Amino acid sequence: MTVTDTLADLQVQLGRLTLPNPILVASGTFGYAREMEGLVDLARLGGIVPKTITSEMRVGNAPQRTVETSAGLLNSIGLDNDGIDAFIEHHLPYLARISAPLIVSIAGSSAQDYVSLATQLAAEDGIDALELNISCPNVAHGVDFGSNPALCEEVVRAVRENCDLPVLAKLTPNVTSVVEIAAGAARGGADAVCLTNTLLGMAIDWKKRQPVLGNDVGGLSGPAIKPVSLRCVFQVAQAVDVPIIGIGGIASLDDVMQFLVAGASAVQIGTANYYDPKITMRLLDQLPGAFAELGATTVSEIVGTVTSNKS
Repeated sequence: MTVTDTLADLQVQLGRLTLPNPILVASGTFGYAREMEGLVDLARLGGIVPKTITSEMRVGNAPQRTVETSAGLLNSIGLDNDGIDAFIEHHLPYLARISAPLIVSIAGSSAQDYVSLATQLAAEDGIDALELNISCPNVAHGVDFGSNPALCEEVVRAVRENCDLPVLAKLTPNVTSVVEIAAGAARGGADAVCLTNTLLGMAIDWKKRQPVLGNDVGGLSGPAIKPVSLRCVFQVAQAVDVPIIGIGGIASLDDVMQFLVAGASAVQIGTANYYDPKITMRLLDQLPGAFAELGATTVSEIVGTVTSNKS
């Protein structure tokens, strides 16, 4: 029995994008979905976000690229990918056949890069939305658009005006005020914001007196960042009129529900896919029970219902 058999309406509306349910998988943690075939019923997912693509092939950063921490994972992949042409030729045909919504993650070094990627992808069949990765801490200028409200607004508006696909802006927690950045994305016409990408961190081998990562620093994901991401979702939901997708350390039903009541309309599962590849299926099975416990029959009845202790 699927979640849709048990509960009639888990549908989520994010601006112009409609999702069948609020459980998505995060870019960079699910490959191009083919790797998960046989472990996950891909058609049940609320959305699939493949690995970020760029205009040209990128070899990524020097190794070591990942290191486990006591409460998460540090990565410094550096947007390693084969470029948009290879994505369209080799990966899109498979992804487009999956009935789950396909949200393609793109990254560039200028607004024109994002526009070029967006317009090329918009000409292809099977893509439901774009996620603008303006928050990668592992490449030069990777967070430029995600750390300045005006630049964020500029790149979102440029893509929105040149592409008919729904636009999601993936934001970084490595800023003084994520609310200001989210407001810029909303002004630019983002259909939703994704909160958040990884926190900048590092690991050191004290015996060698060297950083462990080849790039010295990297993005921290997993349980360690959940409180930060949850705070970002809550703050943006309170201040900005834009749908939110919550990301960061989500590994249980309780985590999902906390993000929903904090203000997220959907969530992306990231690091947990590595050590528990069937987690999304389990969460989909468990969601109806949590909804019933709150007496809710739709996602919208739950989203943003947390009450501040200061009110």
